[in-house]
Amino acid sequence: MRHDIESGPAYSLLNVTLEDGEEIRAEGGAMVSHGENVSMDTNATGGFLTSLRRSVFGGESFFQNTFAASGGEGDLTLAPPLPGDVAHEDLSDETVYVQSGSYVAGDTGLDVDTEFGGAKTFFGSEGLFLLRVSGSGPLFVSSYGAIKAVDLSDGESYTVDTGHIVAFEASADFAVRRVAGLKSTILSGEGLVCRFEGPGRVWLQTRSPDAFLSWLLPKIPQTTYANNNP
Repeated sequence: MRHDIESGPAYSLLNVTLEDGEEIRAEGGAMVSHGENVSMDTNATGGFLTSLRRSVFGGESFFQNTFAASGGEGDLTLAPPLPGDVAHEDLSDETVYVQSGSYVAGDTGLDVDTEFGGAKTFFGSEGLFLLRVSGSGPLFVSSYGAIKAVDLSDGESYTVDTGHIVAFEASADFAVRRVAGLKSTILSGEGLVCRFEGPGRVWLQTRSPDAFLSWLLPKIPQTTYANNNP
């Protein structure tokens, strides 16, 4: 599966070239365009319960679209919902955990489901459930802002604000905690962080949707009841 990513890191567009008979599964709403040799089939991947878990707990669409090339090569373009980057990773019988909303597309052989993250994720932006992508094949994830990959060696630790996590390999252990003491947690504006310990790769995003909403919402004029009821 050939691909290239253009217009990044602000407005990334994923271009995929499918060989005859090749398929890729994408998140609902991700398609921008496709050529005449590409067909699309929409289904609840993994069955009703898996799709329901993925939608309710993982923040992804209930239905996913499978694109297949027939009669020759087919071109397909995909894009994430937020302005940002797209990253590619080839999985080889391994598992990657992806934050809500960051899964764009992947090989049809990949299993996309949710997994209970335990009490240590309760206060994180990922909630109690994480989107788990496992198997072998290409995986494409998106971010809000640019993406930075950090490779951790065995035993190396790294701390990331929970709102800036895109994905991480299952080999990396993690725990959600306060950034420092109670005073720093309340006054620093940093909130909660996730401490990773290697080995493994962690993908970060340079912008946080939560931080943007915190900046934006106070600036939106509030319509009062009196204005609506003269």
